[in-house]
Amino acid sequence: MTITPITRRRIERFRRNRRAYWSLVVFLILFILSLFAEFIANDKPILVRYDGKFYFPVVESVPETTYGGFFPSEAVYSDPAVQDLIREKGWFLMPPIPYGNNTPAYDLDRAAPTPPDWNHWLGTDDEARDVVARLIYGFRISVLFGLALTLVSSAIGVTIGLIQGYFGGLIDLIGQRGIEIWTSLPTLYILIILASIVQPNFWWLLLLMMIFSWPALVGLVRAETLRARNFDYVRASKALGVGNATIMRRHVLPNAMVATITFLPFITTGSVTTLTGLDFLGFGLPPGSASLGELMKQGKENLQAPWLALTGFFTIGIMLTLLVFIGEGVRDAFDPRKSVT
Repeated sequence: MTITPITRRRIERFRRNRRAYWSLVVFLILFILSLFAEFIANDKPILVRYDGKFYFPVVESVPETTYGGFFPSEAVYSDPAVQDLIREKGWFLMPPIPYGNNTPAYDLDRAAPTPPDWNHWLGTDDEARDVVARLIYGFRISVLFGLALTLVSSAIGVTIGLIQGYFGGLIDLIGQRGIEIWTSLPTLYILIILASIVQPNFWWLLLLMMIFSWPALVGLVRAETLRARNFDYVRASKALGVGNATIMRRHVLPNAMVATITFLPFITTGSVTTLTGLDFLGFGLPPGSASLGELMKQGKENLQAPWLALTGFFTIGIMLTLLVFIGEGVRDAFDPRKSVT
């Protein structure tokens, strides 16, 4: 893939913005690490060597009978008896944080929630679950949800805006009136009502949010398309008999995408905030799911445990700050009025 001189200049502009560049680096490091959450925080070993054979309990279910136990169900590796069985003929390697996102801690010396200590770096919540483990899993699902919602809703919004702006006339008029009616609906109330009717999950919430978030880019893409459709090379393509779909894809869409890309980080920020708000209100992911909104809810319900609220607040604040800095850097990189000096 060949990088055009314009793209190279935009990348250089972004790199010159040290705040945006390092925000992207930090965000990517945190996100990539969260993708391997099972290998960082888990109550199952990463690797087990027993009787000359290797097992990977993180990605496979190994019954207790394999290690000489009595139960045919999956081994409970936090059980000292199971650990002793493995040590008799081998060894095992635990993750750095030996707790899963829903693993209760049995080593507490007081009632949960407990404050931070050497075993639980950010303490435990009111169900004796390790906060660091839930934070890692919650960060991952929040970012994945935000990115997925941004991509899906942006694809729909860009397509509708492109059609409205290119054809104009009655299509544009009907489309604009429909969008005005759609965006005037009380989105949050409708989401709460729908979430109370069915049991929400990741994909159900993604579908509901996509239904109401796609108009975010329609106006921007429509305006860029209305401008681009009058360019000479677009008119020349029409005169040569090139199809409308080909013209929109090859000539009009690239002009509209320049402005669209600058808004994507901000749309991701709004998506993450919406999921956090729904989880905080209790209308988001299923109960027990690790999420940042659920952590904030725990902080509200346990004022005697300030580490819960502080952990959620700083995590959400840092994540959104990084996304905003990245968005500002992308916006400046695509600004034609700025040049690399």
